[in-house]
Amino acid sequence: MQQDANIWSRMRLKMGQGVRSTYKEHKLFWIATLLIWLKTYLAYTLFFNVPVTNSAQAFILLINPISSALFMFGFSFFFRGNVQKWFIYGTLFVATIILYADIIFFRFFNDYLTLPVLFQTSNAETVSASLASLLSWADLLIVGDLIILPFFLRKMDMSKNVASRGRAILAFVAAVVVFLGNLTLAETERPELLTRAFDRELLVKNIGTFNFHMYDALIQSKTSAQKALADSSELSEVQNFIDSKHAAANPAMFGKYKGKNVIVISFESAQSFAVGLKAPNGQEITPNLNKLIKESHSWDNFYHNTGQGKTSDAEFILENSIYPLGRGSAFFTNGENEFRATPEMLKEDGYYSAVFHANNKSFWNRDIVYNSFGVDRFFSETDYDLGDPADLTEWGLLDDKFFEQSLPMLKDLPRPFYSKFITLTNHYPFEMPKPEDELVPPLETSSTTLNHYVQALAYQDMALGKFIEGLKKDGTWDDTIFMVYGDHYGISTNHNAAMAELMNKDELTPYDVAQLQRVPFVIHLPGQTKGVKHENVASQIDIKPTLLHLLGHDFKNEILFGTDLFSKQHKDYALFRDGSVVTDKTVYTQETCYDRKTGEEVKDGEQAEMCKQSTKQSEKELGLSDKVIYGDLLRFLQTSK
Repeated sequence: MQQDANIWSRMRLKMGQGVRSTYKEHKLFWIATLLIWLKTYLAYTLFFNVPVTNSAQAFILLINPISSALFMFGFSFFFRGNVQKWFIYGTLFVATIILYADIIFFRFFNDYLTLPVLFQTSNAETVSASLASLLSWADLLIVGDLIILPFFLRKMDMSKNVASRGRAILAFVAAVVVFLGNLTLAETERPELLTRAFDRELLVKNIGTFNFHMYDALIQSKTSAQKALADSSELSEVQNFIDSKHAAANPAMFGKYKGKNVIVISFESAQSFAVGLKAPNGQEITPNLNKLIKESHSWDNFYHNTGQGKTSDAEFILENSIYPLGRGSAFFTNGENEFRATPEMLKEDGYYSAVFHANNKSFWNRDIVYNSFGVDRFFSETDYDLGDPADLTEWGLLDDKFFEQSLPMLKDLPRPFYSKFITLTNHYPFEMPKPEDELVPPLETSSTTLNHYVQALAYQDMALGKFIEGLKKDGTWDDTIFMVYGDHYGISTNHNAAMAELMNKDELTPYDVAQLQRVPFVIHLPGQTKGVKHENVASQIDIKPTLLHLLGHDFKNEILFGTDLFSKQHKDYALFRDGSVVTDKTVYTQETCYDRKTGEEVKDGEQAEMCKQSTKQSEKELGLSDKVIYGDLLRFLQTSK
């Protein structure tokens, strides 16, 4: 017994000496590993605001940076001497820049970087205009060590360090063991985790930012091969699903406005919470939109379906009634696919199509995509007078000037026309160029962004009112279907505390956040003077089928995932790109089921079962929609026609 105790004592002594020796010899490896671990965890807690609901999730969040750190710095053991030292610093530098890019991107888009987004280079110049407003002194916690470390490294002599393939393999094995342990714990918290590529927050929370980026690269390679391997049988599967949810046209509305002009307004960053809201001085924020609603069809429970592509996603949904991609923007990744977009379909009915947008024509790859959509004319920034800096925001021409200059161009279009106007003024950071452009006082919350948001929205609303007056004056209004839709959220979850103040709540629940994804949607029909408020649940995916039926265009055998909002067979259903689902009775979001009317959490019973079924439906629907895009399946529909 004494002998066994002595053996165990000697083993512990040797292990301790080995650890101390390893730390002393490879101190920089351990310091760098610790730094990445700490910085990633700080990013989770300070910048990403990753939701944690139990101790298991908190533990997973704590350990998930370790495996990627061990893996990255494990390569340093293939080098010797001071080369090893600078390799570790270089790896730390690159990893930190990736993490910091994630933080900056999250502040702007409330999302995580993916590979397709990195290739959206034509957007970089415009987005960079808002970069300064995204920087914070707290960022030094992430990047400060990159500035300080070189001074110490110059004095650190690692010339005696030898390369060791064995240590490298040991580091890789340790990384794999930690990752598998991490993944096992994560799978107990969220089964089939790696099948939910569309829920990036869930993936980052469970496997870590760097592992997420590696996983994203694998997904990218898989999706890139889908087009080459696709065949017409996959389109048949999609068509069968579309047929199963088809909603027949309302006979009273089908073709009633055949041959009428169409004007669609993409109302930048407009959210429903601000419609009807009043400024601190009692002024209405959106008096013109409010007036339009009183004379039009409107939907109070209308949600956006956009993902990382934001405005481009909203356009993609509008023109195709196909969901956007979960990663990046289809405008970039699949802009030259075959489509059956609204402009192309209406061309068959004699319509001329035009898009008006006073911005760079290549932003969001629009010049390429509009050609694929069948757009006849794209009026971009070269068609507008941008000479007066007082008429410009960071993003382009102020909306009233944009509409004013667009009216003569619109007047000259062949009839009937299908036109779309993309506004710009109500865009982050929501700062107006001059004090006189601030038509209402700011809100009084803890968020400067939210406070200024209503000022930019008020200006956008003023511009809308002037445009409508111009259409009435030149005679276009009476012969036109006029539609306004909010393209995506403007206030991200980074401002939840301020939103809670505005809504007189202690804090926002996931249910509240889901409800804040409602955006305005209004259809004014020729001759309409009395408004109709619709309570049914709907989303952007339903705009195209609704419009086509109003114009008498039968889209049987086409691929449209939405349904006609005037149809008596329309089902109350809105699907978010992250897999959240809203029905007439429930809201399922962040893996929790809520009663839609009360906002109370539902854990069992009929409503819980409804949530379960709706999530199955959503996963299937998103999967089929992605198949259409990644496989370019509509080329087979074109062939069959």
